[in-house]
Amino acid sequence: MSETTPQQPLLDALKAWEANDVARSIQRMPERPETRGFQRLYTPLDAGPQPPPVEDQRWYLEKLGFPGQYPFTRGIQPTMYRSRFWTMRQYAGYGTAAEANERFKYLLSQGQTGLSVAFDLATQIGYDSDDPRAVGEVGQAGVAIDSLADMEALLDGIPLDQVSISMTINAPASVLLAMVIATGEKRGVPASQLTGTIQNDILKEYVARGTYIFPPAPSVRLAADTIAYCARHVPRWNPISVSGYHIRDAGSTAAQEMAFAIANAMTYIEAVLARGVDIDDFAGRISWIFNTQNNFFEEVAKYRALRRLWATLLKERYGAKKPASMHLRTHIQTGGATLTAQQPLNNIARAAFQALASVLGGVQSMALSCYDEALALPTEEAQATALRTQQIIAHEIGVTEVIDPLAGSYYVEALTDRLEAEAKALIAKIEEMGGSIKAIESGWMQQQIADSAWRYQRAVESGEQIIVGVNAYQTPEEQRPVGIFRPDPEAYRAQQARLEKVRRERDSAAVQAALERLRQVAKAPAGPDTNLMPPILDAVRVYATLGEICGVLRQEWGEYQPPTVI
Repeated sequence: MSETTPQQPLLDALKAWEANDVARSIQRMPERPETRGFQRLYTPLDAGPQPPPVEDQRWYLEKLGFPGQYPFTRGIQPTMYRSRFWTMRQYAGYGTAAEANERFKYLLSQGQTGLSVAFDLATQIGYDSDDPRAVGEVGQAGVAIDSLADMEALLDGIPLDQVSISMTINAPASVLLAMVIATGEKRGVPASQLTGTIQNDILKEYVARGTYIFPPAPSVRLAADTIAYCARHVPRWNPISVSGYHIRDAGSTAAQEMAFAIANAMTYIEAVLARGVDIDDFAGRISWIFNTQNNFFEEVAKYRALRRLWATLLKERYGAKKPASMHLRTHIQTGGATLTAQQPLNNIARAAFQALASVLGGVQSMALSCYDEALALPTEEAQATALRTQQIIAHEIGVTEVIDPLAGSYYVEALTDRLEAEAKALIAKIEEMGGSIKAIESGWMQQQIADSAWRYQRAVESGEQIIVGVNAYQTPEEQRPVGIFRPDPEAYRAQQARLEKVRRERDSAAVQAALERLRQVAKAPAGPDTNLMPPILDAVRVYATLGEICGVLRQEWGEYQPPTVI
C-alpha cells in the first residue's frame, strides 16, 4: 500500500474532474484572464497538514462533489464565474410598449446582458387596457400589453436571436410567449432560436401573489401544455421559472420557500410527463427564481442546498439521466420585502449584501431590487446603481475567481444540511396531503406562510428584530428622495387609442374563427392531442387581444375563488 493511499479517493476524483470536466468546459468557454494566479477550487485536501480520513473524503464526494458534477452542491458549471459571470438583468417595464422599449435600450447600453419584463396588473390578470376593471392600473406597475402589436413595439430594435427575454407573467404566460414567438416570426427569427423565460408558475400565485385567473387544475393544464410545446418547438426557451421569490416575499422562511417551490415544480413535472414528454426532454429547461434576503450565510447555504435537493429528486424519483436535467438553474431578485421607505438609500447596502450572498451561493442570473422601489417604480438612476452594484461584485472584490469559496465552512455546511432536511420534511408533508394543488385548495400552504410572516412582524414590532431606520436608528425629520419616478398619466389614453386602432384594422372574422378553435380545444380533456398553445398562437397571429383570449378560457373554466386564511 502506498503512502498516498488515504488521499486517493478525493485526489483521484479531483484529477479526473480537472482532466475531463474542466478541460472540456474551458475548451467551450475559456476562463477569464484575470483568474490566472488564483487556485480554481479548494477541497479538504487544502486544509491542514494531513489529508482527511478516507471516510471524510468519501462523505465529501457524496455530499459536495465538484462543480458541474452531481449532486451539484458546488455549482452547475465546472468553472462557474471564472469563465462566465451570471446574467445581469434589471426588472423593468412601465407605461406603453414604446416607453418600456426605451428603458430596455438604455439598460442594454449600460451593460445589462438580458431583459426582464414587468407587466402591469391588467396584463397579469388577462384584461385588456380598455376593460373597466383595468382603470387606474394601465402601465402603472409594468408595461401594458394588449396584442401582438404591443409586443412588436416592446421588442422593436432588440435582437431576439442575441438577447434573452425574461417575462414575469403567470396566468396568461402562454399568450405572452405566443406574442414573442409571433414577433420573432415576423422578423425572421424562428422559434427555435429564441432564448428567454416565462415565469408560468401559477401555483405560487394562489399562495403568495394573487395574479391568478382560473382554478388550479386548468391552470396547471395550461402551464404544462406550454412546457410540452416548448420542449418540441422552442427548445432554447425556459417555459417555466418556478418561483420561491414571491413565496418568500409573502413572509415564508427560507426552508418554506425551498419546499413549496419544489413541491409546485413536482406538480408541473407530473403533468408534463402525463402528456408523453420524457423527463430529459424538458427538465433541463425548468428554471427558477428565488428571493435573497438579509441572513447572509443562510442565503448562501440555501442555493447550495437547493441544487443538491433538486438533483437528487430528479435522478432518484424521476429517473433523469442527463446532467442538465438535474441542474437547478436560478435567477434571483434581491428581497423586495426587505426594502424600506424610511432611509431608502440604506436599500443600496441591503441589495449589495444580498447580491454578494447570491454570488457566493452560485446563481446564474440576477436582478437587484432598486433602492427607491419601496416608494415608486425605479428611476433610471436607481436602475443604473443596481446594475453597477452587480458589476462591482463581478470585477472588483475578488469573489468570482475561486469557485464556491465558502465550502468547507462548518457553519455554511451545517446550514446547507439543515435547510435541505427542513425542506425535505415539508415536501413530504405536502405529498401526504396529496400534492401542491390539495395543499393550496385547503389553504394549508397559505396558512404556513401567513404564520411565518406574523412571527417575523411580531419580532419587528417588539424590537427583537432590528430594521435599521425603521424601528431603530431613525432619522428625525427625514427627507425623502426628490427624483421619484411616475408613469405618464396619458399612457392610459394612448394605450386605449392603440388598442382601438388594432381592433379596427385587423381581420375580425379571422379573430373570431381563431377564438372558436381555442374554445373547442379548451373544452376537450387535457392530453397530448389537445395542447392549447397552437390555437393560442393562431389567435395571437391574427391580433386577437389578451383579454379576448383569456376571456374564452374564463368562460370555459371559470375563475378561482380562494379559501379564507386567518
